[in-house]
Amino acid sequence: MVGRTRPAREIIVAGGGLPGLSLALALRQALGEAVGLTVCDPAFARSGPGPNRAYAVAAGARRMLGRLGVWETVAPRAQVIREMVITDSRVADPVRPVFLTFGGEVEAGEPFAHMIEGPGLLDALRHACAAAGVALEPVPVSSARADAAGITATLADGRALRAALVVAADGARSRLREAAGIGWVGWSYPQSGVVATVAHERDHEGRAYEHFLPSGPFATLPLVPGGSLGHRSSIVWTERRADLPALLGGGPDEVLREVERRFGPVLGRLALEDAPHAHPLAFGIARRFGAPRLLLLGDAAHVVHPIAGQGLNLGLRSAAALAEILADALRLGLDPGSPDVREDYERARRFDALAMGAATDGLNRLFSTDALPVRLARDVGLGLVDRLPGLKRLFVREAAGLRGTPPRLMRGEAL
Repeated sequence: MVGRTRPAREIIVAGGGLPGLSLALALRQALGEAVGLTVCDPAFARSGPGPNRAYAVAAGARRMLGRLGVWETVAPRAQVIREMVITDSRVADPVRPVFLTFGGEVEAGEPFAHMIEGPGLLDALRHACAAAGVALEPVPVSSARADAAGITATLADGRALRAALVVAADGARSRLREAAGIGWVGWSYPQSGVVATVAHERDHEGRAYEHFLPSGPFATLPLVPGGSLGHRSSIVWTERRADLPALLGGGPDEVLREVERRFGPVLGRLALEDAPHAHPLAFGIARRFGAPRLLLLGDAAHVVHPIAGQGLNLGLRSAAALAEILADALRLGLDPGSPDVREDYERARRFDALAMGAATDGLNRLFSTDALPVRLARDVGLGLVDRLPGLKRLFVREAAGLRGTPPRLMRGEAL
C-alpha cells in the first residue's frame, strides 16, 4: 500500500526525540513549505509524560532552542546552573574536599548551562513542530529502501512513504542503521546510570555537585523550586551494575538511605520524588554516519558516557550541523540525499563525536578507581586546573558547546 503523494524533496525523520524534532523544526523554519517534513515515532500516540529525566542544556544548545522559538516556552521551568563543584572521595568519608569549581557566564548575562526536565522540553518541541506544519506520524519506520531516485520508508502500519532522505534518529539500537549495514564500534561499561528526582529542604542556590566516587560519579543537578520539601534536584548516579540489586532492591526507605549516603547533608532532609530508574551505560559510534539516502542522528550515530552531561548537547549539535548542511544544499537546488551531503555531514560531525566519546570514556576510567596513586594524581591535576583561570574558561566554553566554530544555530543565528 502506497501512502499519499509526497513532495519530491520530502525528508522523513525516524524518531521523535529531542534531536529529531529539533532538526525538523529547524528545517521547516529555514525552508518553509518548499520541503515536506515528517517525523515518525510511536511515542506520539502515548498520552501522559514519559520518564522524568532532566538534562543539562549547555549555552550553545540554549541558543539553538532560542532561535527555534522553543526556549521562551520552557524558560520558566529552566534552572540556571551558577556553579559546578567537583569532589573526589569515598562514600563513607566524613568530609568531601572540593578540588575544582566551575562557574560564571559564557557571555555577560548568559549562564554556561541550565537544567530542564525532559518531558516539558519534548512537549514544547512537539507542539512547535505541529504548529509549523511538520507531519507527526504516531508509528515507527520499520524499514527504508533506497534507489537512485529516492528512498521508500515503510511504516509499521504498512504505509509506504516516498522521500529524498530518511534521517534515522531512532536511538542507540537503531534498526535502520543495522538494516543499512552500518557497523558500530563500542563497548558496554560494567556500570548503570540511575536517575531520579530528589526533594530537599535547603535551597541549592543553582549549585551542581559532581561527587567522584570509586564506583563512578554521583551528580546532583539543580532544578526549579517545588516538590514536597520546597526544593528539588536531579541525581545522575553511576553505580557498578553488579551492586544495583543490593542498592535498589529494597523498599523506598532503604533506597532513600543509599541516596542520602551519596548525596550528603549539605541540602538537609531528602525525599524521593520518583522511583530511581536504572539503565546500562555504554560508549559507541557508528563506523559511518550514513548510507545511500540515509543519515544517522543522535544516539543512532553516537552514544557517550553521561559523566559530563554532554549526550543531549552532542545530539543537538549534530542536529544543528545537519540542518545547516541540508538547508544550504536545498537552497542551491541540490539533492538532500546525495553523497555530497552525506560526506559534508560526516566531515562536520565525526571528529567532535569521537573527541567527546574519548573524553568521557577517559574521565570515567580515571575517576572510577580507588587506587591511591591514581587518586593522588588526579586530585593534584584537579587542583592545578582550579588555579588556572584561563584553562577553566576554556573548559567552560567547551562544555557550553561554543569552542571553535559551532553551527549557526548554536551561535543563535538563523539558517
